[in-house]
Amino acid sequence: MSRDFQLPGRSSVIACEGIAATSHPLASLAAIEALRAGGNAADAAVSAVAVLCVVEPQMTGIGGDCFCMLQVPGKPVWGYNGSGRAGARASIEALIARGMRSIAPATIHAVTVPGAIDAWGAILEAHGKFSLDRALAPAIRYAASGFPVASRVASDWAREVEKLRADAGAARHFLLAGRAPAEGDVVKLPALARTLATIAAKGPRGFYEGPIAEDIVATVAARGSFLAAEDLANHRGEVVVPVATNYRGLDVLELPPNTQGLTALVLLNILERFDLAALDPLGPERFHLALEAARLAYAVRDAHVADPAFMRAAVPALLEKGFAAELASRIDPARRNRTASAPSRADSDTVFVTVVDRDRMAVSLINTLFSDFGAGICTEETGITLTDRGACFVLDPDHPNAFGPNKRPMHTIIPALGFRGGRCELAFGVMGAHYQPMGHAQIITNMVDYGMDVQAAIDGPRAFFLEATSVVERGLPRSSVEGLRARGHEVAFASNPWGGAQAIRIDWERGVLIGGSDPRKDGCALGY
Repeated sequence: MSRDFQLPGRSSVIACEGIAATSHPLASLAAIEALRAGGNAADAAVSAVAVLCVVEPQMTGIGGDCFCMLQVPGKPVWGYNGSGRAGARASIEALIARGMRSIAPATIHAVTVPGAIDAWGAILEAHGKFSLDRALAPAIRYAASGFPVASRVASDWAREVEKLRADAGAARHFLLAGRAPAEGDVVKLPALARTLATIAAKGPRGFYEGPIAEDIVATVAARGSFLAAEDLANHRGEVVVPVATNYRGLDVLELPPNTQGLTALVLLNILERFDLAALDPLGPERFHLALEAARLAYAVRDAHVADPAFMRAAVPALLEKGFAAELASRIDPARRNRTASAPSRADSDTVFVTVVDRDRMAVSLINTLFSDFGAGICTEETGITLTDRGACFVLDPDHPNAFGPNKRPMHTIIPALGFRGGRCELAFGVMGAHYQPMGHAQIITNMVDYGMDVQAAIDGPRAFFLEATSVVERGLPRSSVEGLRARGHEVAFASNPWGGAQAIRIDWERGVLIGGSDPRKDGCALGY
């Protein structure tokens, strides 16, 4: 499906040698420069995500987590879970005794061990050509010499001034005379530059042990965290086998729990029960089905997804088509079902990178702090913003996702790949915390059911839900908004767009790569 060139929009990027798609042009450029310097897609992806940790500091950082799926043609898909754990001394009983019913994002017990740096090192060791110091060089340069603040970054940054002012380290490193930088201001992050340079010289262990780790531990200990030096020193991510479902001929791969990738697959299994291709892609019928199916899929997530060592439901059972058929039977095409649960919040503070190189190595990588600027806690000496991923734990001792020692929380970030006939055809991801499975399903259905190219599939208006409310972007036609209301939806317009996405499709027959990047962000796809 080609776009209408008389309307605002952008074309997909088409290239032969390599493509990178990220949420910031400087990161996309860093990836392409890595490819043209002889690196492969793994090198390019790590270079790009490191740049994003500098130029999109509200969205991601080295104090966060990272997940990756990577495929070399003819070989099994390599997956990496780079999420951090709660401390070995974490105690749910202690939190409950204080009267806590949940872990709020901007609080100290939401801080978990950062997993990103370990993941970057693992990706390069397993599949890269570059050393870590070479991959980090562009990020170090931007942090030391400065980068211009992009439009969406400036908008997000401005909303977080009070959060940053509340923490001495965050105010020191991310406010200019007490204010957020404006669009076009040049910002330097010298402490982060020094920290990245140390990691480049010493490798990942230079982050998890020694002065950097000591600064992290001192920062959180002063606020009452359970985290200790041994929690950082003992951190290792793990290689994992993806989980998958087939949606109308396309094998969609996600990483297993503790990610919510399972949610996207359950959602696709439910939607497969309906003839979406017969519906208007912008019509109320399509969005009603999508929202109803999502509420059911997220109810499955909220009941079951956790650190896999603590899950009670078997993943294969949750992915059975018969289970999806039973869920689909609960959907009334004419009326909203009010019995399913819903996420209570949905931030979009994550970055997604995808790169495909000339050898058709495909990388799908996502890096996160969870909330904007994570927990709002930043180390004063080393300039590391810390994740608040522990807010995804629950304070119910009987729940598999209960807060506890050495546990990984249910994780919202999910890279994805799509295969057809045994070959990787699609590398994609959607930023946006809880929204992400809904975004994955929309991109897949846009492409499979409606024949959209990757850019059009990304551009389409989005809807999600918060509690009982169906929240739609302003791009959804007014007739569809009224159609949702007629079906019993309480509809509100989103104050911010739902997430952001990147995707690359490999056209094996014609030998080209086709990339797209979300206009909801500052980024772009670049190819050569």
